[in-house]
Amino acid sequence: MKEVNKLRKLLFVINPIAGDIDKEDLEEEILTICQENQLSCEVYRTTGEEDHAKIGALIQDNKFDAVFAVGGDGTVSEVASLLIGTKTPLGIIPLGSGNGLSKDLNIPQDTEEALELIHSHVIRNIDTIDLNGHPSIHLSDLGFNALVVKKFCEGDRRGPGAYTWIALQEFLNYEPKFYRIETDTENFEGQAFMVTIANANAFGSNAAINPNGVMNDGRFEICLIEPFPKAAGLGILYKMYTDNIDSSIYTRRISCRKATIYNVDNEVTHVDGEFVELGQVIQVTMHSRSLKVILPVPEAQTASS
Repeated sequence: MKEVNKLRKLLFVINPIAGDIDKEDLEEEILTICQENQLSCEVYRTTGEEDHAKIGALIQDNKFDAVFAVGGDGTVSEVASLLIGTKTPLGIIPLGSGNGLSKDLNIPQDTEEALELIHSHVIRNIDTIDLNGHPSIHLSDLGFNALVVKKFCEGDRRGPGAYTWIALQEFLNYEPKFYRIETDTENFEGQAFMVTIANANAFGSNAAINPNGVMNDGRFEICLIEPFPKAAGLGILYKMYTDNIDSSIYTRRISCRKATIYNVDNEVTHVDGEFVELGQVIQVTMHSRSLKVILPVPEAQTASS
């Protein structure tokens, strides 16, 4: 039997520049859908100026049944951070360059299909992670990928091509950094090419760093890529794109509920695709099933309804 969660009052947070896609027609379509279904609808367009506070005030002053993030991973993370620990679910209309979280949640990447979630969906709880006060819903890391993310955010070009070009340039000269990691299950001390704190499975590029991760099991994974010869880089990348990274001799994974990461070399860090200064001592804690998300109705459930 299909689970029904009635949504009557909605807020849509739209990033006008996410993915370099024109949102004007989409906004009209959202308003039309809400009108046709007799739903109360409010739209907030991000400007990059005090968005967090303004969106937070809107959520606090209105009893929305759901808040939809319309944009990329940055927009999703911004909205999600305001809904953690509340009864208000997060909806996602993916329109960014990577859309990593929405892919891991099996949310349709087609805009028309994603909009169907407004009236046909289930609501589930997922875990969230805290890194020195910064909430992370998807993937955060230190090292090589974080450096590429920083360069990408600072650049003018968007899309997978721009990201790949930056990655190729940085890879040739990048040297692993030293880390010390203490967790409630095991410890690590040594050099690493990159350290990923994973609540989910794959980056927006579809490269799976944590293919077996579960987003509501009360645990997160610290995924390490240890130093490797440059010639082995292509093989490691291939294993990530074929969900086979665990077979690499250069990888290691620690599953835990809390951790302290000593970023000895003060290497670059990012949280959910956004460059963030976290400092040299990073406290990582798990908040089990603390975020409600709007998801497609499972196929088996649809068939039996």
